[in-house]
Amino acid sequence: MYELEGTIKVIFESQTFDSGFTKRDFVITTDDRFPQDIKLECIKEKVELLDSLAEGDRVKASFNLRGNEYRERYYVNLQAWKLEKQGEGGAPSDAPGEAPPLPDDEPAPDDDDDLPF
Repeated sequence: MYELEGTIKVIFESQTFDSGFTKRDFVITTDDRFPQDIKLECIKEKVELLDSLAEGDRVKASFNLRGNEYRERYYVNLQAWKLEKQGEGGAPSDAPGEAPPLPDDEPAPDDDDDLPF
C-alpha cells in the first residue's frame, strides 16, 4: 500500500470500454520542494470516489502499484482505492475509512501466524 498527499490538479472524464470496464484518471500535485504532477486512476466501482471531489481539493490518496507488459512494452498504473479529503493543515475530513483490498494474486493472510512482524 502506498500513500500520496497533495492537491487535485485535474479530474478526467470516466472512460467505459466495450467490455464494461470503467476507469477514471486524475492528477495530484505533490507538496514537495519540487512539486510533481502524479497521475492515478480509479477503476470499476472506485470511480465513484472522485464524485465528491473537485479540482483544487487537498487529498490523501491510498493506492496500489500495478504493472503489466503488452507487446514487449511495460506499463505502470497507480490504482487508487481510497481518497480522503484533507482539511486545513492536512487533517482528514469526515470521510469514511475503508480497508485496503488484497491484491488479486495474493492469498488472504493466515491468522495462525503469531510472529510480531
